[in-house]
Amino acid sequence: MMDTEQAVRDRYSAAAGEREVELCCPVDYDAKYLKVIPQEVIDRDYGCGDPSKWVRPGETVLDLGSGGGKICFIASQVVGAEGKVLGVDMNDTMLALARSSQSAVAAAIGFDNVHFCKGKIQDLAVDRDAVDAYLVEHPVACEVDLQRLESFIADMRSRKPMVADDSVDVVVSNCVLNLVDPAEKERLFDEIYRVLKPGGRAVISDIVCDQPVPMAMQQDGTLWSGCISGAFEEHEFMDAFVRAGFHGVEMPVLQKEPWQTVQGIEFRSATVIAYKAVQVDYDNAIENDAVIYRGPYQHVIDDHGYCYDRGVRIPASRATVNRMTTEPYAADFIGLVSDRSDDPSADSPSPSTPKRSIKMTVLGDDCCGTDGCC
Repeated sequence: MMDTEQAVRDRYSAAAGEREVELCCPVDYDAKYLKVIPQEVIDRDYGCGDPSKWVRPGETVLDLGSGGGKICFIASQVVGAEGKVLGVDMNDTMLALARSSQSAVAAAIGFDNVHFCKGKIQDLAVDRDAVDAYLVEHPVACEVDLQRLESFIADMRSRKPMVADDSVDVVVSNCVLNLVDPAEKERLFDEIYRVLKPGGRAVISDIVCDQPVPMAMQQDGTLWSGCISGAFEEHEFMDAFVRAGFHGVEMPVLQKEPWQTVQGIEFRSATVIAYKAVQVDYDNAIENDAVIYRGPYQHVIDDHGYCYDRGVRIPASRATVNRMTTEPYAADFIGLVSDRSDDPSADSPSPSTPKRSIKMTVLGDDCCGTDGCC
């Protein structure tokens, strides 16, 4: 079996030293953000999209597979001095390039809000720089030493993870997720979900394909490290976020023409945005709290299985109204909120003015009715 991690490490270590055009998928970035970034970093950027377009001022950003630091340095300028950017990469050569460029970017923009860490993007709890430092002091020469190392790592996970739970506003990545070994991809999406704050989002640019990649291609180290044979099928890319617990998954960008075609399979760049759910109370909808789906479709179904008919007032809890009137749903729904107080005590009506509670109906397999609305 091919060692995917070693294939990627070798390819990108070489590409950090000398530009490899084959790893690039042409992308237009906002030129105003590139002016302060060293040319060496720009030349050794091997992305396929621009997730930084969806970053906002003041946010905490995590870049998975940050490489030479280009997306981090762009995001740094977007979030401003009040924001923070964390780049994670496992390649020492790429990390050295990013870290050596950091002071020049900070001097040009007037602040330094970027930190680069060594770690696996599918295991964001373990700081590999800390592991390297531990091994210098405590070399592993026997099984007892190994146990001590394992205890050190376990303690790091539980007490001081490299990236803490619920700590990041937006996770970005640019043509890196496809490089992760298939056996660890589910864990990768779980980690993205773990580190995001409730209501946070992932904005991931990566390579997708129009049909399954055969096993023979998946065992080709050159194709794998070249962002080809580890690509997700288009629907699988989106489904992976849903399985991890995300909602509101959308694909705002899909390259029209294939970047490459290999053995009849078309590979192109895509960007997917997915949102970490906030705990929603679907029960006990309050009279006059409601949402209305604007259209244009006759019906839509959300990720929780609720069906919304166009133009129909649907009784909803306050939490549901809040969810459906924020991104990514705000443009499609109207929220109607009663004048009741958000004070929990206001939910208990006085005896002289009884209120009627309405429960939302969770529709099952027949949620589309008999007219085949889906």
